[in-house]
Formats: sequence, C-alpha cells, structure tokens
Amino acid sequence: MTAEHTVATDGSGVLTEARRRRSFAVISHPDAGKSTLTEALALHARVISEAGAVHGKAGRAGVVSDWMSMERTRGISITSAALQFAYGDSVINLLDTPGHADFSEDTYRVLSAVDSAVMLLDAAKGLEPQTLKLFDVCRHRGIPVITFINKWDRPGREALELCDELIERIGLQPMPLTWPVGVAGQFRGVYDVTGGDFVRYAPTAGGATLAAEERLSGRSAEADVGPDWTRATEEAELLSSSDGAFDPARYFDGSATPVLFGAAVRNFGVRHLLDLLVELAPRPEPRPDVDGRDRPLDADFSAFVFKVQTGMDPAHRDQVAFARVCSGVFERGMVVTNATTKRPFATKYAHQVFGQQRSTVETAYPGDVIGLVNATALRVGDTLYTGKPAVRFPGLPSFAPAHFAVARPADLSKAKQFRKGVDQLASEGVIQVLTSDLRGDASPVFAAVGPMQFEVAAHRMEHEFHSPVRLDRLPYSAVRKLADPEQRGVIDAARTSEVLTRTDGTDLALFHDEMSMRILLRSHPDLALEPLVAEGT
Repeated sequence: MTAEHTVATDGSGVLTEARRRRSFAVISHPDAGKSTLTEALALHARVISEAGAVHGKAGRAGVVSDWMSMERTRGISITSAALQFAYGDSVINLLDTPGHADFSEDTYRVLSAVDSAVMLLDAAKGLEPQTLKLFDVCRHRGIPVITFINKWDRPGREALELCDELIERIGLQPMPLTWPVGVAGQFRGVYDVTGGDFVRYAPTAGGATLAAEERLSGRSAEADVGPDWTRATEEAELLSSSDGAFDPARYFDGSATPVLFGAAVRNFGVRHLLDLLVELAPRPEPRPDVDGRDRPLDADFSAFVFKVQTGMDPAHRDQVAFARVCSGVFERGMVVTNATTKRPFATKYAHQVFGQQRSTVETAYPGDVIGLVNATALRVGDTLYTGKPAVRFPGLPSFAPAHFAVARPADLSKAKQFRKGVDQLASEGVIQVLTSDLRGDASPVFAAVGPMQFEVAAHRMEHEFHSPVRLDRLPYSAVRKLADPEQRGVIDAARTSEVLTRTDGTDLALFHDEMSMRILLRSHPDLALEPLVAEGT
C-alpha cells in the first residue's frame, strides 16, 4: 500500500507524481485466471505475504479482489475490484474486472478509468468471445494492450499457434518478450528474449508464496535443458524476425502487443509482467472533457466516478464511489463540486482501496483511484472538480438490456427495505430499474444485460437489504429508445409491447421480439424509435 508523506501541489510536483502512476485493468474471458493474476502481482510487489485462489480451487483462501460472498462461493468475479500498491518507485492502480459477459457493463466502465490493459489468455483456449469483445473496446478507446498467456503449467496449445491467432483474429502483431521453455504442461521456465537468458522457476507449496527464480546464460541453459531451450529460442526468433521485433511505438499505437508467458497460480512469469508494466505502460495523460478540450494534469483537481459499490463493509453499510483522478491534487477533506448536480460534496471520508481492505488516503494524484465513502449523492459518470471554470468529462454508457423481470418483495412487511435496496442497486448499475404508472413503484422491472445479473440482484436484496424478492420474467427480448414521449400510448396499446422509464429518465419501448416491433412499425411508421448503443460496442 502507498503512503504519500508530502503533498506536491505545484505543477511540476503534480506532473512528477503523475509520472509515477500506472493504472491498468486485467481483462479476459471467465476462468482465464484474472483474479489469480491480480493477487500474484500483489504478491510480487510484496504487499501481501501469501496468495490465495478463489474458494474451491485447491482449497486455498479467497483472493483479495474477490470479496463478495457470491464470488467466493461460485469461484468467479462478478464485480470489479481496485487494488493500489507501491512497486519500487511506482504507484500501481490495478483494476480486476469480471470476465463474464453478463457483467460487461461494469468491465466497460472500468476500462474508461485506466491507461492500459493486460489481456489474459488461457494457454489451452486462446482468444475467447468475451476477450474479443473487451479487446474491441480497448482498441476503440486507444488503450494499449500487453498479452499474458497464462496456465502454461497445464496442457495447452502451441505457443506459435496462439500468437498466430492474435494476428489472424484481431490483427494484433505479437512481440514476444518472454517465451516458454517446455511445451504447455511441461513448463521449465522462460527464455528472456531481450536479455537472452533462461529464467527457471522453483515452485512453492500451492503457489502461495513467491517462486524462486534462477537465471542461467544461454550456454548453460542449452546444456541444462537441451532441446527445450533450442526450440524456445528458435520459435521466439522466428516470430521476432517475422515482423514481431519489439517496438514500443507499435504497442502505444495499438498495432502490436508485447507477449509474455507464465502460470499465475504458481507465480511463474509474473515478475516479468509487473516489471514491464512499470517500464512500458503509459503514464496518465490529459483527459478530454465533453467539449473535447484536454484537461491539463496540473490543472485544478478533477475526477470522474466510474463505479459505485455498497456492502464492502457490512458492519457499516456505507456506499463507496470509485473515482479516477484526472488532474490536480486530491486532498482529503476538500470540498468539490459535482458537475451533474452543481452541488458541493465534502470528501471527509476518502479511502485508498485494496480489494475489500481500505485505509484513509490523504492525497491522490492523476492516475490514482480513490474511494469516496458515504457517497450517496454520487452516481456513475459524475464529474467532480474544484476551481473555475467548471469541467465535465464524458458520461459512461448504459448498455441495452436483453432480459427483464418484475421485482416484488417476498415479504410485504419489508417494503421499506425493498425500496431502499432497489434504489441502491440502480445507483450502482447492478441492474437497470424501469418503472411505469401502470405497474407502479411497488413493482419495478429489473432490466439486465445477462441473466446472472438477476441472481446477483436477488442475492444482494436478501442478504444485504434483508428483503427477499420474487422475480417474474417478462417475455420481452427487443428494446428501443422512445424519442417522442407523446407516442407512448401507441406502444402501450399493443399487446406485445409496453413503455417503461429508466431511472435516468429515458423511455424504453419493450417488445416481445423484433418481429412484433416491425409489425407495429408497419402500422405506425412515424414511431420515433432509436437503438440503444453503448460506446465501444
């Protein structure tokens, strides 16, 4: 964990502190090992003494970044998590993201708060559908990507085959920086392409502590591991000579990706990744506001909220708003302005976050992620700032929901808790909440990108807000934005559609399917229906 002992408030001091920051997200398909890699990185930075994997995998303890009870029970990440720690002279802001497609909205918002990404691939599966979607978002937003091919300690595909897939499927040229010595499942170490040495790892019990590393010269490696070393060096050199020589400029412009191999669960190859992030990953840069003007890093303080989370500390039931600092210096206790409401917000309780663990933060700089506690007035997408003129950063997208269910309290005596829980889930973006005069506030409609969001919402309603709910699915699968509220009656009058209003005031027209929508449009061609499109999709 970091501790700033002095406050750099002048322009040069802010720029110096910003240059120390590395803010990145780990993205992948579910079960590729994101949470395990996240904790392995923290272990190598020596901010934890023992790593764990998700409950149920080899009987080890729960990971730092998976703190919700559902995550520990099911062995998947269902919400993003922030970890900040020091590594050498650098300050790392690492955001672990949920890989499941049902939680894409959370992941996409996290990607708005980072400067780079680590794309994690399973050695046996390579590029998977969710990884492809997330990479498209990175490309759309100009986020450079480092590729870490994980699970080389298990049987998998050929290293060259996995690299060819990057070229063929997403047009990304691999630039190998480490290469596996030994086929997948017989991992003997890595060939350090830049230095020419062999790095051999000594496993520890369950991979709970740092794996010892032994570095051998190429000549010693050839004598020690023979054909495996020869194969590794030949394959890496073949790829490097085929337009894969390392070039930082190609990493930054998004046309190529540095590639490393390892096994996060054993802590093999993780140090190479952490060192590369410190050396290569982009530093914070001026961020454009809604008018396209870049906000200088040394301007007055500004930040935007990309995530709101309740229930991190069940004993206090507080709400934490996660904000990415974009400019200036954050000082705990300062009063900032919320650009959305124009109202002041006092930052008396500000935390540095390490998974579920929190500690008071006194100062923060561009690139940092801070947790603002008791932030019931803040919403995802809000901009916070001090000074003049006012600044506002672009809002964050809401995805088009594909699943709908009416929510009702299972116990009518819990109506107050029910309303509080629904409001909270809506403010966090766990689900979208839709209402109408016809259904009334007592029967809101939950709208979700994927059905697993309903499971999370129901679980949290019962265990956090003590109001179990019944969810009755609705037969809608097509949704459009209704641009003209005067046309609401036409849609409500049809048997296969209705209009519901989202908490942000957007009117959504819901249809049983695309066919029923087209039939209604043929009868009423003047209906002002617009698609719901999220940024980056």
